[in-house]
Amino acid sequence: MNDRLPPLTALRAFEAAARHMSFARAAAELHVTPAALSFQIKSLEEHLGNPLFRRLNRAVELTEAGRALQPGTSEGFSALALAWRAARRVGDTAKLTITAGPAFTSKWLAPRLFDFAKCHPAIELRFTASLRLMDFDRDEIDVAIRFGAGGNDGYYSIPLIDEWMTPMMTPKLAGTVRSPADLAKATLLHQDDTLFLDRPADWPAWFRAAGIGAVPKGGPRFSQADHAVDAALTGGGVVLGRMSVAHGALSDGLLVAPFPLALKTAGHYRLLCQKGAENRLQIKAFIAWILQQTNEMQRFDADRTIINVADIPN
Repeated sequence: MNDRLPPLTALRAFEAAARHMSFARAAAELHVTPAALSFQIKSLEEHLGNPLFRRLNRAVELTEAGRALQPGTSEGFSALALAWRAARRVGDTAKLTITAGPAFTSKWLAPRLFDFAKCHPAIELRFTASLRLMDFDRDEIDVAIRFGAGGNDGYYSIPLIDEWMTPMMTPKLAGTVRSPADLAKATLLHQDDTLFLDRPADWPAWFRAAGIGAVPKGGPRFSQADHAVDAALTGGGVVLGRMSVAHGALSDGLLVAPFPLALKTAGHYRLLCQKGAENRLQIKAFIAWILQQTNEMQRFDADRTIINVADIPN
C-alpha cells in the first residue's frame, strides 16, 4: 500500500466538498470552478484507489472511504488554520488582546488603560471580559489575567495582586458604623465570587477574626464583586470589598475602609501568556506597565492588619 500523501490542494477540495456536501458550494468557497474542484477530487480518488463520493442526481454523499477520510482532513485543516493565525500573530506588534474577569476589567483594568494607550498609541487594544477558560491560540488571546489559587499552568506567569478584603462603605454610612460591633446593625452586602476558594473570605470569616460574634441574617447577595461594590456606592449597605475591585472608589473617596482588619484571600491575580510570548514588544510593554500599576496599589496595605483567611479558626 502506498502511504505517500496526495497533493494538499486535492485534500482541501475534498474537505470543502465533504463539509458542504456540495461540489458547487465547495468550489465557490475555494474560488475555483466546479469542474476544477471535481478534477481535484477525481485525482484524489485515483490516488486512493477508491471512490470518496457517490454522485447522485442533485447531491453527493460520502462513501465508506470518504467517511473515514473526512474527520482527519477537517481536523487537519483546522489545525493548519490555527497554526497559521498563531504564526501571523507572532509578527504582529500592533495588536494586543487581553482577557480578564468582568469585575476586574470594569473596575480596575478599563479605567487605567487610557494611560497605557497614551504611552503606546501604536498598539491597538482589544478586550475579552470573561471568566471562561480560554485558549491562547484558538481565541487569539495574547495576555490573560486570572484570579484564583492556581499556579502557572505551563505558561509564562507572574503574580500581580495579593487580594485582601475589608468592610467598605460610603463616608456617610461610616458616620453610623464607627466600630466593628456596629456592623451587627448594618445591612451587609454579600458576594459569592470567592466562594469557589477552599477557604472563602466572607463575612463569617471577618466576624470571627474580629471577635464580634455571629453575622446578622439577611442582606442581598451578588454573584459578581463589581455589582456588590456598586450597591455599596449607593449607600445600600456595607460590602466586604475586594481591594482590587474597589480600588478606584477608595482612591476617589467614594468608599472608605475604616477598620484596619483585612482578610487575605486564598486566591491571587496573575498574568499569563504563552512561554516566549512575554518577549513580544507589545506584551513586554504591557507587563512593564501593569507591574507599575499594581506596585502603586501597595500604599493601601499601609496601616492594615492583614490576616490570611486560612489562619482564622472555623
